[in-house]
Amino acid sequence: MNRIARGVALATTALAAALIAGQAAAKEIKVCLIVSKTGPLEAYAKQTEAGFNLGLEYATKGTNKVGDDTLKILVKDDQFKPEQTKAKAEECYGDDKADIVIGATGSPNTIAMLPVAEEYKKIMIVEPAVADSITGDKWNKYVFRTARNSTQDAYAAAAALNGDFSVGMLALDTAFGRDGVAAFKEAVAAVNPKAKIVHEEYAANNTTDFAPQAERLFNALKDKPGRKVIAFIWAGPHPLPKFVDLKPERFGIELAPGGNILPVMAAWRQFAGVEGGIYYYYNFPKNPVNDWLKAEYQKRFSAPPDFFVAGGFSAAMALTSALEKAKSTDAEKLIVAMEGMDFDTPKGKMTFRKEDHQALQSMYHWRIKKETTETDFLELVAEIPASSLPLPIRNKR
Repeated sequence: MNRIARGVALATTALAAALIAGQAAAKEIKVCLIVSKTGPLEAYAKQTEAGFNLGLEYATKGTNKVGDDTLKILVKDDQFKPEQTKAKAEECYGDDKADIVIGATGSPNTIAMLPVAEEYKKIMIVEPAVADSITGDKWNKYVFRTARNSTQDAYAAAAALNGDFSVGMLALDTAFGRDGVAAFKEAVAAVNPKAKIVHEEYAANNTTDFAPQAERLFNALKDKPGRKVIAFIWAGPHPLPKFVDLKPERFGIELAPGGNILPVMAAWRQFAGVEGGIYYYYNFPKNPVNDWLKAEYQKRFSAPPDFFVAGGFSAAMALTSALEKAKSTDAEKLIVAMEGMDFDTPKGKMTFRKEDHQALQSMYHWRIKKETTETDFLELVAEIPASSLPLPIRNKR
């Protein structure tokens, strides 16, 4: 064999070896998505899953790959039972050998599975659970949250209370509800010291008769000076219609229901002028990611994208951004990559705060329009940028 032929042969062999090595390096990245596909928050879970799948499609341009690695998504139903959520997380990390877990739908469920991430030393992305304690005293270094927290919700809600208010609170008797009330108190004190929280009520998510809670709230508020309002920290079927039936206006009491999913809020169209704070409403953010989401979701589901669709999409964007940046599924390398990481979402850019891994993000102050349709009923009063939300760091890092 002459020198030229030998050179060609060696180059061909080297190229083949490189191709084989490249093929060998490509791997399957397993990701578990834990949601409550059955139970009272089933609608939230369906939205989260749909949004997550669309987010992966957008981020990977339909390939379902990050680099040469293929994403395998395992969806688990925790039935909205905290003990099941913990078991599913153990199953994901232990039996399925998942690299990353994403979830869960409820705050109590998510709190139950946080220690599992620490035990297995694997990354967990929290979406859509909200309780402050998730990135507070229950947090560990493997936990990152794309979902907003209770304090972010509270600052958005407090923005709608501008003036001399007396406020009564009705909240779920869960970590989500109690953390939400505590955060609301803190936010009101910070942005509107003229508003005072005068009474709190808590109820289970399966409560059907709210008359006892309403009576106590009415009695606590009716003789107070200034404007009187009942604010809600609630997930699932909303008690607002039952409170409306009890005629709080007899005592000059207004209702501030907060943000919710579109089917719930559509029932409030009659309350033109009512204001509140919200995490996401499809017409508010103006950016290419949200434009794509609105168009694709409308095309596939004949409806605009909702609250938790955007959340699931954001989790997918955080996942792919982290894997691209770290170029590894090793948890320690992912932590380095994700701390302080910016990533695009339907709400615009989010940033994982280094200190507690909470995603910093905008919130929105809304008002119900005078003229509405079944799917378009909110107008934007103001975007509340992340830079104006002074979120306390609550973990013990």
